[in-house]
Amino acid sequence: MTEAKGSFTNLSELGEFGLIEHISKQFKTANKSSLTGIGDDAAVIDAMGKKTIVSSDMLVEGVHFDLSFHPLKHLGYKAVVVNLSDIYAMNAHPSQILVNIALSNRFSLEAIDELYSGMKLACKIYGVDLIGGDTTSSNSGLVISITAIGHADEQNIVYRSGAKENDLLCVSGDLGAAYLGLQVLEREKKIFLEHPGIQPDLSGNEYIIERQLKPEARKEIIEKLTEKGVKPSAMIDISDGLSSEIIHICRASGTGCDIYEDKIPIDPQAINRAEEFRLDPTVCALSGGEDYELLFTIRQADYEKLREEVDISIIGHIKEESSGINMISRGGSLVKLTAQGWDALLNK
Repeated sequence: MTEAKGSFTNLSELGEFGLIEHISKQFKTANKSSLTGIGDDAAVIDAMGKKTIVSSDMLVEGVHFDLSFHPLKHLGYKAVVVNLSDIYAMNAHPSQILVNIALSNRFSLEAIDELYSGMKLACKIYGVDLIGGDTTSSNSGLVISITAIGHADEQNIVYRSGAKENDLLCVSGDLGAAYLGLQVLEREKKIFLEHPGIQPDLSGNEYIIERQLKPEARKEIIEKLTEKGVKPSAMIDISDGLSSEIIHICRASGTGCDIYEDKIPIDPQAINRAEEFRLDPTVCALSGGEDYELLFTIRQADYEKLREEVDISIIGHIKEESSGINMISRGGSLVKLTAQGWDALLNK
């Protein structure tokens, strides 16, 4: 748990209302739709003639993050970003967030400032306002719950259920890196606990560790699709692994699909670490989770508009439901996809 050196202000010195006032001074609204932010019984938002998109997500210490290697500033940033990713996955633009935290008395004011500094940075980068929330005590560690609010014109909203036969299945970025970054962090933590004199060695793993500790929502992909005049027929963000998200789209749309193993984008650093851990890089991409890339389908007629986009990969196509949900391996065999990604209820 990272804190500012040389200072420790016990939260009991402020109390709940003092903490809320301390936090609210750091956040000023910037969006015209944010009519009233922190300071009243509820926030007031003007949808300005658009549809309102709302998503909520919770991060629990010991389930979703480990403070022994997750800096508080990075955690605050990540907590915001993973919620914004859901809004972008609806082809909408986020504008406000509500932040609820439960914390124990082991956290100082300086620690909370560091957590919120990450949230503030995410708000600045993605252009959203923190307009309220709640704080309470916890006997079991830190809990962060964030609600993200966005807006979109009705005709632009994209659901999971719109994929049609012969649509192309696309994914942004690369997959599996976040999971492998977590494996590196867990390995170094174990070594440190067994041999406290040995400092963690994270060199050569910078990219995959950043993908785990400080992911980014793919705002620029949504902007690029709009610029190119392409509206996806279905879309979802990849939080629980590629396999699970493909199944979500196919089931919601009443379709099947074929994807191709050799088309799945995996960063070379992730491939190297997977081999080091004796893991199959493809399995890491299919089931690892926490990539927060966008998985979407487009009409074949839109292919040429996106053909030159280097950060979008076409990994397969939609088929009739009876054909099943499958991957064609590098060897040419047909493998049925199953949902083996992260299950928050089972903590695995």
